[in-house]
Amino acid sequence: MGAPSALPLLLLFASCWAPGGANLSQDDSQPWTSDETVVAGGTVVLKCQVKDHEDSSLQWSNPAQQTLYFGEKRALRDNRIQLVRSTPHELSISISNVALADEGEYTCSIFTMPVRTAKSLVTVLGIPQKPIITGYKSSLREKDTTTLNCQSSGSKPAAQLTWRKGDQELHGEPTRIQEDPNGKTFTVSSSVTFQVTREDDGADIVCSVNHESLKGADRSTAQRIEVLYTPTAKIRPDPPHPREGQKLLLHCEGRGNPAPQQYLWEKEGSVPPLRMTQESALIFPFLNKSDSGTYGCTATSNMGSYKAYYTLNVNDPSPVPSSSSTYHAIIGGIVAFIVFLLLILLIFLGHYLIRHKGTYLTHEAKGSDDAPDADTAIINAEGGQSGGDDKKEYFI
Repeated sequence: MGAPSALPLLLLFASCWAPGGANLSQDDSQPWTSDETVVAGGTVVLKCQVKDHEDSSLQWSNPAQQTLYFGEKRALRDNRIQLVRSTPHELSISISNVALADEGEYTCSIFTMPVRTAKSLVTVLGIPQKPIITGYKSSLREKDTTTLNCQSSGSKPAAQLTWRKGDQELHGEPTRIQEDPNGKTFTVSSSVTFQVTREDDGADIVCSVNHESLKGADRSTAQRIEVLYTPTAKIRPDPPHPREGQKLLLHCEGRGNPAPQQYLWEKEGSVPPLRMTQESALIFPFLNKSDSGTYGCTATSNMGSYKAYYTLNVNDPSPVPSSSSTYHAIIGGIVAFIVFLLLILLIFLGHYLIRHKGTYLTHEAKGSDDAPDADTAIINAEGGQSGGDDKKEYFI
């Protein structure tokens, strides 16, 4: 005969094991439980079930093998532990305000012959503390390089740290992990090094901690940085298109950290400088053609200076319409409108007369055809009149 088949052994192994951490067997008196994960400070529910209790009660014990509940009877004086459900087929209890010390294997037992047990592993997650950023001491100068450090304690398992500047991710060093003195939680740390620009002035450098106990909640700390940089400036005219006779203000708009404290105005080809002041505007009360030219404004702070230029072209004064010319324009418009109406009336009248004149001439022609000729209208009176010898002519 050949070697014995391994199938019975596999079936036996499968019958004693069930996925998901539940302890199942073909024995109806075998209780089963499940592993649980809880955040420190939260509440965990331990549930133990059995199909055939054989007239015995279920019992829960803690990792120190102290009985918590035997059936519906409390065995340990701990108000955090409460009975949820007790039936011949189920014993469920809850533990509130869970601490890291509560982590471990809890045992569900049923006192049959023999005693049967099931294990439930309770994992307690340590919540990481709000991260702390160190390394920033004072204002930075443009193009300086700085290093910031971030640290967070109390996570279990160890958390991960990430950096960002505003919405931009910063690539810091890999997270370093160190076990805390309690032997259960961890302290994590990370650092980031970057060069600052003037756009970084007022930016927030953010360190965030990522951990499953936070369930997506944000836990981060921001460090706002200040960057000192040389000023810039531009000249803005008011009004934008100046004309002769107008008042003009040239605004020298300086930007920098610190802001410019002094403004020097110059005109090319003119000495000495026009004005040196803490005010940024150059004022022309009444513009003349002679004011045209190129003007320079130098904005100065303790970080340096910057010079901006503006070319001023004074345009001719705007023509101002008089009241008499406005009156004449209105009268001219009215006259033109009346002439237009008369022209339309004459066109219609001419059209009417042409039509009716043609009808009159047609009737006149017909009347002339029916009238007797003058020569044939002479009637000899002889024989036409009785009792007279004279000849008479009649015209009809």
